[in-house]
This record gives sequence, C-alpha cells and structure tokens, in this order.
Amino acid sequence: MVTSTHEASHRIFQEHPEALAPVFDALGLPPPTKAIVEALTPDATEIRPMERRVDTVLKVEPSDMDGFLVAVEAQTQRAPDKGANWAYYVAYLHAKFDLPVLLVAVCRNRPTATWATGPFECRVGPWATQVTRPFVLGPDNVPEITDESEVARQPALATVSAIVHSESKNITAILDIVARGMRAFDRATAKYWCEFLEVGLENTPAKVTWRELEKMVATYFPGRGTLFEETYLEGEAKGKAEGKAEDRASLILRVLEKRGIPVPENTRERITSCTDLDTLIHWFDRSLTATTAEDLFAEDREIPESGPEQT
Repeated sequence: MVTSTHEASHRIFQEHPEALAPVFDALGLPPPTKAIVEALTPDATEIRPMERRVDTVLKVEPSDMDGFLVAVEAQTQRAPDKGANWAYYVAYLHAKFDLPVLLVAVCRNRPTATWATGPFECRVGPWATQVTRPFVLGPDNVPEITDESEVARQPALATVSAIVHSESKNITAILDIVARGMRAFDRATAKYWCEFLEVGLENTPAKVTWRELEKMVATYFPGRGTLFEETYLEGEAKGKAEGKAEDRASLILRVLEKRGIPVPENTRERITSCTDLDTLIHWFDRSLTATTAEDLFAEDREIPESGPEQT
C-alpha cells in the first residue's frame, strides 16, 4: 500500500535531485543538478494486465560521461517479493531506454537497509543468471543533521536525513536542528519544507515531535495571517482539532502495536473516541513505557520505565 511516508521518501528526488548527493559522492559521479536530471514515467507495465510502477525514475545526462537512469524505491520494511520486482524494474528500464540503471533504495531503519543491499539473485544451482544490488540510502550512509546552517544550505538533503533517521534515538535532536535551520527561509519556503517533512514522518512517533517543533518555525512569522500560521498556530477549528486527535490516537495505537502490547476493543474505542488533545498527548507519553494498554489510564500509580513491575 502506498503511504504518505512512502511518497515523500522518493518524490523529493523528483523535485530536488541534489538530495541524491550521498549516492553520487560514493560512486564518484558528478553532483546531481536539475540541469542534468529529467524525471521519466515510472510506469513499467507491459501489455499483459499486471501493473508495475517504480517509485521514481530519473534520467541523468552529465556533460562529461554517458547518461544513465536512477530508479528510486522507498522501502520502510522487508518485503519477500521485492528482490524479484527490483530485478524486473532494472531489466525493463535497461531494455526500454537502452541506458544503464542505478537502483537506489531509501530505508529509514538499519534492519531494512541491511536487507535491501542484497544481493538478490536469480539462481539455478551454482549459476546466478541475474544479480540485483541496490545502492541503499539509510541511517549508516546518510549523515545526521548536526548543524542548522546545513539545513539552510541543503534543505532537500536535510529533509531526507530527517526521514531516514526518523526511527533513530537521536531524532528529537535532529528535528530540533532542522526546525531551527528552517527559520532562515522565507515564509513560503519554510512552509514547503515543513509540510514535506511532516508528510515524510507520517505514521511515526517522530511526527508528533515535529508538529510541535513546526510551531517554532511558524512563530517566526507572527501576525501575517498566512495559511502556515493558521494551520499550525490557530488550528482550533473543529475539523482541524478532530484531525489532530485522530492522528494522535493512531500514533498511540501504533506505538502499542510496535511494542507488542495487546489492545482490548474497549481500550481501543476509548483512545479513538477521545477528542481532548492534551489527554491524547498524555496517553502517548505513557504508551512509550506502558507494560499494558490499561497503563495509559493509570492516574495514581507510577508506570515502570521498562520491563514488568517489580515486586
């Protein structure tokens, strides 16, 4: 299923190919610029009724070397059929455009990044007829943003870095630096990158952190009546409040699911029907350390930081 996170994790390269700089640097290729990069159709469907689409396909035409294609795939988790699909994409694009293909997988956690490096082989006995080896952009080769001036100089790369490291223990510090760096932009540019990053962080606990930090960026342009300001500072209208409540309830349930904590139906109903944003934030904080779903609602007893309660 295509998600907002999935879309943001690859579409940024269509509009800002300079975000591929770590790939080009590692391979000793000329830095990517819009002048030498052209977005191509991602459709890899044949006449037979089976639809296949590469996330993003770019045609690169450097002035000092032969052209090639970059196929970008956003991957949030391991998928058993991806090796075969990626092999198909590479072979199809190579045959269609008669150009070599560089497959780039964008991963936001180390287990997925390690798996995505492959190699993925089409093998019969000792003979590998085809081998697919993606170049992986992940936590190990995309640097964390540690200087807000880097955000101002390379906003696309900073955004990719924040998405790739969204499951890192340092994500709060990274997002804080990104938010501070975005204050160097004009209103329209700040709004563009803030919203791009928010979409990229969809369905991750880091999204809640980022939505709070966005206010710091928005308050840099007070009293202007912009959509940016209205959305993040004055979002008290009923529809906006309900949307925020739904987002926070979904994040609470996702955290509990990821931590392997069962959620009874009556508890799920209580969480999803709550419209008080402060209460939902309180429950979200508790979901990070709770040992049972009922711990979210405990008012008079302390929740242990980790592991079962000690007796």
